[in-house]
Amino acid sequence: MSTREMTSPPSTKRLLSKVPEITIWFWIIKILCTTVGESFADFINVDLGVGLVTTAIIFTVVTAVVLAVQMRLRRYLPGAYWLTVVVMSITGTLYTDLLIDQAGVPLWISASVFSAGLAAVFTIWFIKERTLSIHSIVTGPREAFYWLAVLVTFALGTALGDWTLELTGWGPGISILLPLVLIGGVTAVWRFGANPVLAFWIAYILTRPLGANIGDWLGLTAAEGGLGLGTLLTSIIFLAAIFSTVVYLSISKADVVERASDKTAPAVPTARRRTTLGILAAVAAATIALLAYTNSLPHTSALAAEGPAASCTAGSAALTRSEAQAAAQANFPASNIAEFRTITSDTLALVKKGDQPAAAARVTDLETAWDENQHALNAADCSAWTFIDKQIDPVLTAVRSRTPNLATEQTVLKHLLTTLGGA
Repeated sequence: MSTREMTSPPSTKRLLSKVPEITIWFWIIKILCTTVGESFADFINVDLGVGLVTTAIIFTVVTAVVLAVQMRLRRYLPGAYWLTVVVMSITGTLYTDLLIDQAGVPLWISASVFSAGLAAVFTIWFIKERTLSIHSIVTGPREAFYWLAVLVTFALGTALGDWTLELTGWGPGISILLPLVLIGGVTAVWRFGANPVLAFWIAYILTRPLGANIGDWLGLTAAEGGLGLGTLLTSIIFLAAIFSTVVYLSISKADVVERASDKTAPAVPTARRRTTLGILAAVAAATIALLAYTNSLPHTSALAAEGPAASCTAGSAALTRSEAQAAAQANFPASNIAEFRTITSDTLALVKKGDQPAAAARVTDLETAWDENQHALNAADCSAWTFIDKQIDPVLTAVRSRTPNLATEQTVLKHLLTTLGGA
């Protein structure tokens, strides 16, 4: 965000500081880390088929190990510090996915829970230490508060970013603009005299949806609005960029700024501080109004193309079509199966008639009904749920395509209808 600090410098040089100075390098590598958090978590969980729960357990253990190493260090080391950030970005993403995809918690509730959690962390941190400045991270307790706050900001940023996509229906490209503009606004307000600690943490949270949206834009297919690099290649590119940047910082010490002890930050008039708070409040209100307006317009959730993360454990065997059909008939409520089958059959009939707008509208009913029953069906039989969910995704994509292919639409709809016992 800036080559200057976003907090008032201390009166003496901090020789044992455990965090880097807030330079432009800090924000570059932070965004790189958040992109990896999104793409690498998806690669392990979905592409490799490890499963959401197992992936979350693995990275919780990795986080504990990496954090223990970081906490034992006596000073800031770029490699250890940024490895901790990368791992926490992945873990925080997975925790949000667990709430949404595994427990079926709505995004707005997840965002509220993590917001309350972050507020609690900051409150206790300030009561105990009387400061939230990251430039005071020179004791064990302060570092523990710092890393807890970092983990929660990743989870919160994930929930807020996904909620924004759900409300707006924006694609992966245009969705980059909102957090980017907001970060620019926070930077401008900070330069005008906003509280540096407040500005820092707001920007820190916003970099999570920014990095995640960049990762989606690069990794998703062209049909989904992305560049089609895939989650693995995107992860490799950004991990390589992080490694190169860390090597540079380790050699150049560009993020360890020497400051004279007699330099003090200029005092900011109280009136200006109050003005900046008013500006931040106005920006927040304008953002909420924008999201409310876009949500009122007809749109499709941008998350539909990605689909929820797989929720079965790695030990769960993949089902064949006949097995999934039998499991769904045996374990899912008959009323749900009948509803899904009716909607699918209606959509197929509309496609055959050439009424694409009506078919797209009807398939949205399928998406809505499926999402509303996700938690119960997933709990009843996660393997059958996963199989059908993977069949619904191409149906949504094919029917909603701007250049629909009749043969493709009919094929995916018939496959789904067969699984649902309709053919």
